[in-house]
Amino acid sequence: MPTLFVDGLAVEDTWTLVDGEQPIPDGEDVIVTLPVYQANRDKLLARNDGRVGVHLDPLEPVEAIADDLDHLALVSLDFPSFADGTSFSKARLLRDRHGFEGEVRATGDIRIDQVSHMQRCGFDALSISHQATINSLIEVKDPSLKLYYQPALGDSDTRISGKAWARRAG
Repeated sequence: MPTLFVDGLAVEDTWTLVDGEQPIPDGEDVIVTLPVYQANRDKLLARNDGRVGVHLDPLEPVEAIADDLDHLALVSLDFPSFADGTSFSKARLLRDRHGFEGEVRATGDIRIDQVSHMQRCGFDALSISHQATINSLIEVKDPSLKLYYQPALGDSDTRISGKAWARRAG
């Protein structure tokens, strides 16, 4: 069972994932897969008894929901393997290109060394299934890096310049 972390703390997940032929429950916050969203778009956007989120797999484009982002409270992006970084780019697209201000949630095989990068890309919440990462975060191990080579959301003076890299490598 995955554990949901928001702002570094394990919290109860109040959202219900709806996949396949499952009925969409009334009165609950629901995360639906893209095919379910596309098949029930009008009904979901007309809901006034619960928030709506959409889950995207790595091969599903953000543009499939871009026109409806103002009506969505959450976008969930999957990491089926720690080696698949496609969803990092999607989080940046949601924040930078589309101006999405709702929750961006990472799900799946998330490892401790990816956590700080996810925060820098715009993820608000992490639904983690990798037990060692869950244990590390519960033990309050700080996964953040202190220096970076690239800019990010909310970046300050933490980047290493090219000259600093050259000095370190030499």
